[in-house]
Amino acid sequence: MWHFSHFSFSFCFCCLCIFLVITPHQKSSNIAATSVDIINQTCKTCADESYTVDYIFCLTSLQVIPVSHVSNLHGLALIAMELALRNATNTVSGIKKSLNGTAFDPFALACLENCLELYSGSVRTIVDSIGAFLSEHYVIAKVWLSTVMEAVSTCEEGFAEKKGEVPPLTKENYDLFQLCNIALCIIHLLTPPLPP
Repeated sequence: MWHFSHFSFSFCFCCLCIFLVITPHQKSSNIAATSVDIINQTCKTCADESYTVDYIFCLTSLQVIPVSHVSNLHGLALIAMELALRNATNTVSGIKKSLNGTAFDPFALACLENCLELYSGSVRTIVDSIGAFLSEHYVIAKVWLSTVMEAVSTCEEGFAEKKGEVPPLTKENYDLFQLCNIALCIIHLLTPPLPP
């Protein structure tokens, strides 16, 4: 079984920091105003272009990360993917703890096992998406992020198969879906249009 290690998360975070350091930025006097503007404008554009992007979620998620305040679109996409990776990794740990408990009936346990498989695959897929993005393979990164969004929807829908079953991962599913959707939108903004 594949386990996501602290080293892998640290490696991805280091890649983000290196990327942000070598990427040219505007003059320091304009950074604070520009960073809030770019985060706000990016979230607004994404919410306007996709009815599934939650503007407030986007804004609050990106603004709480200090490095986002000195970032550009590339950096914001990486931040969204890193947040997605953290969410998925934490959810895998949470599901494992839930499976060891006795709080769920056999149907819910089966759904959680399915979600564990989906989330474990999503962790690997997000790492691959980050690699594709850093290699400027934007189309591949977008396909993989879309795959993660489908996996989270599948996890949530599994619980709906039994009437009255309350999905225990609704918040985690929503958050991961939103983070991937935000990254997807930003990558779309960075993707050059196809020639006619």
